[in-house]
Amino acid sequence: MEKAAPFIIAEPELDAVIGKHLGKPGMLLSVLEEAQEMHPQKYLPGETLLSIAQKLNIAYSQVYSVVTFYSFFNLMPQGRHSIVVCRGTACHTKGSKALLDEICPLLGIHREANASESNFTTSDNEFTIKTVACFGQCALSPVIAIDGIIHSNVNSQKLAKILNKIKSSAKASGDK
Repeated sequence: MEKAAPFIIAEPELDAVIGKHLGKPGMLLSVLEEAQEMHPQKYLPGETLLSIAQKLNIAYSQVYSVVTFYSFFNLMPQGRHSIVVCRGTACHTKGSKALLDEICPLLGIHREANASESNFTTSDNEFTIKTVACFGQCALSPVIAIDGIIHSNVNSQKLAKILNKIKSSAKASGDK
């Protein structure tokens, strides 16, 4: 079985994105954000970063620095569903670490309890789990965002219910 060719944004499409933002404040951020959204797995492969750097006449190291500075940019393929766990002080004291530790086994991810990695994607590319320093929703802690929807006062039971609902929806619609 041959490996599928990697997805590459077509030159005319990337040129159109760059043309739309050229000379505007925040141009690089806007181009990177739109390019990431164009990728089916919502990430920025090295080839895309290089192409953007060349087209904007910006050093690759500068483009890479921007991508690695902002947490909303991804350098690795992302799952169809995104789970973001707040690790801020309020959420931590209300159990967000325990929730993070529970999510991984529920989705079949095996990791060390003290692992420093804060971004995991399931082998079937269905789920990506990330952490953030703070959502700014401290009064509602612990907080988790799933596919951009904030869930507050999350406990183990609520987490399992949300994840089971997502898994059931995927099976019902014929997805993997």
